[in-house]
Amino acid sequence: MTIRGQKRMDQGVIAWLPNNGPAKEDGPTKDRGKDRGGAASQPPRRIFFDRRELDLILRLYGRMVAAGEWRDYAMADGAEAAIFAVHRRTSEQPLYRIEKRPALARKQGAFAVLGADGRVLKRGHELANVLSVLERKLLKLVEAD
Repeated sequence: MTIRGQKRMDQGVIAWLPNNGPAKEDGPTKDRGKDRGGAASQPPRRIFFDRRELDLILRLYGRMVAAGEWRDYAMADGAEAAIFAVHRRTSEQPLYRIEKRPALARKQGAFAVLGADGRVLKRGHELANVLSVLERKLLKLVEAD
């Protein structure tokens, strides 16, 4: 969509472009500020984790940090998915990615845990069940005296 020299990109970023011609000097027009299609366009809806989901993820993250397994994380929102990436070191690729894809909610489940190589370790409808694949890594064998 072009409105008086600005162009809206699909990621919600506005890039300023030069006007394609001289502006009319005769005053305001009726269609100024409207999309040429007649309807006002809206930015794409962003997907993110809600408070309950983020609480489950951060609790697991805290336990793994305390165990010395994880040290850093990154979060990203997008039009298709929300991603929580876990890193062993800041400069490395993520060890695991926890994804929420609402488009798959009725099929395979909206939540997935992916490994460093991109393999799906677990997918499902409930986040707590999906995170259980990572919680198993906390269990360690302790020798009794």
